[in-house]
Amino acid sequence: MSILNEIVSVAVGFYKRIQALMSSDQSPPVAATVETPLLHQEQPPPDEEDDDLGQTLRRLEMFLTLLGFSQSSTRSLVLSWIVFLTIGLVLPVTVLELGHCKGCERYQNKSFELNIVVSQACLAGVSLLCVSHNLRKYGIREFLFVDQLSGRMGRLKDHYMKQISNSVKLLGLWSLICVVLKAVREIIRMLYVPHDQPWLSVFILLSMILSWTYLSTIFLAASSMFHLVCNLQVIHFEDYAKLLDEESEISFFIGEHTNLRRYLSKISHRFRIFLVLQFLVVTASQFTTLFQTTAYSGRITYINGGDFAVSAVVQVVGIILCLHAATKISHRAQAIASVASKWHAIMSCSSTDSTQIRASPSGVHLEATTNPPVSFRISNSESDMESMDHYMRMPACNNSHFPSYMSMSSYHRRQAFVLYLQMNPGGITIFGWTVDRHLINTIFFIELSLVTFVLGRTVVFTSE
Repeated sequence: MSILNEIVSVAVGFYKRIQALMSSDQSPPVAATVETPLLHQEQPPPDEEDDDLGQTLRRLEMFLTLLGFSQSSTRSLVLSWIVFLTIGLVLPVTVLELGHCKGCERYQNKSFELNIVVSQACLAGVSLLCVSHNLRKYGIREFLFVDQLSGRMGRLKDHYMKQISNSVKLLGLWSLICVVLKAVREIIRMLYVPHDQPWLSVFILLSMILSWTYLSTIFLAASSMFHLVCNLQVIHFEDYAKLLDEESEISFFIGEHTNLRRYLSKISHRFRIFLVLQFLVVTASQFTTLFQTTAYSGRITYINGGDFAVSAVVQVVGIILCLHAATKISHRAQAIASVASKWHAIMSCSSTDSTQIRASPSGVHLEATTNPPVSFRISNSESDMESMDHYMRMPACNNSHFPSYMSMSSYHRRQAFVLYLQMNPGGITIFGWTVDRHLINTIFFIELSLVTFVLGRTVVFTSE
C-alpha cells in the first residue's frame, strides 16, 4: 500500500507541474496576436498565381458585356436585344427617312443605304446570337479553353495573357480604321447634302456613326473571339510539340493528342453555325451590292456609294480573321505528324537508344517493357459531344491486347504513333470539311464563278 500511495503522490505532483507549465505558456497572448497579422501579410493570397490571368479575363468579359454578349439572365438578354434593335435598326432607318431629300439622288441613294444597314445588322445579329449563346452556356474560361489543361496553366499563363492582349489590340485597330473611314464618308456627305437646320445634319452624322460603330464592333468582336480561341489552341499545339523532347512514353503522347483533337472538335461544333451564317450573309450582301451597282443607271461616287466600300472592308476583315485563325490551327495540327516523323527518325538513327530488341523462340522480335497500357477516358459531360460520335464508337481496351503492347519494340511503338498522327490530323472543321488551304481555294473559285455569272447577267456591251 505504501508503494501505491507513493506512486499516486508522484502522479499528482507531476500533473500539478504540467498545469503550472501550461498556465505559464498561455500568459503572454498579446505577443502572439501581434505577430500573427505580420505573418499573414507576408503570405500571398490563395489565388495569386491566377490573379493576373483572372483580371485579364474579367476585363475581357466586361468589354463583351458592354457590347451585349453577356446574356446570363433574362433581364440582360432582353436589354441586350432591345439595345441592338434600337441602335442597329431603328436609329439608322429613322435617320435615313429624316435625312432623305428628293433632289439629292446624286449624293444619296436610299436603296443603297438600306441595303448596307440590313446587311450590317444581319452580320451583327448572327455574331451576337452565336457568341452570347456560347458565353451563356460555358462561361468565359471554358469558352476560351484556358482551364482545360490545368497542369500546364502555370507555364502557359503568360502566353494566354499575351495572346488575349494581342487580340484586343487587333480588334481595336481594325475598329478604329473602319470608324475613321465611315466618319470621313459621313462628313463628306453632310457637306454635299443640304438640310434646312444645321442641328439635323449634326444629328444625322452622329447617329449614323454611332450605329455603324456599334454594329461593326459587334461583328469584329465575334470574329476576334474566334481568332482568339484558335490562337490559344495554337499555344497548346506548340507546347505539345515540345513534349517530344521531354517525354518518351508513347501512350502519354497519344493521350495528349486525343485531348487536343477533342478541344478542336468542341471549337468546330460551337462555331460552325457562326461561320456558315457569316459566309452566307457576307456572300449575299456582296452580290446584292454587285447587282445594285451594275444595274444603277446613274453615276456612282464615293459620296453616294462610299458605304459599299466601307462595309466591304468590315466584312472582308471579319472573314479574313476567321479564315486565318482556322487555317492556322488546322495547319499546326497537321504539322504535328511531320514533327513526330522527324523525332521518330532521329530516335531510330540515334545510337543512344537504350531499347534492346530480343528474339522470341518463334522468331518475332520482342521487347519486354514495364510501361502499362493506358486507357483514354472520354468525357460525355457536354451536349456538344454529339459531334464526336466517332470517339464514342472506339472499342474499349481489352486486357487481351496487353501482351501485344508489352511485346512491341520501341521502334514499332514510335512507328504506330506516327501512323496514328498521319491518320488523325485534326483541325477546325465545318460539318466535316476541314478549314485549310484546299477549302479556301474552293471558296475562292466558287465566289469567282458567282461574280462572273452576275457580271454576265448585268453588264452589257453595245457596239455602235
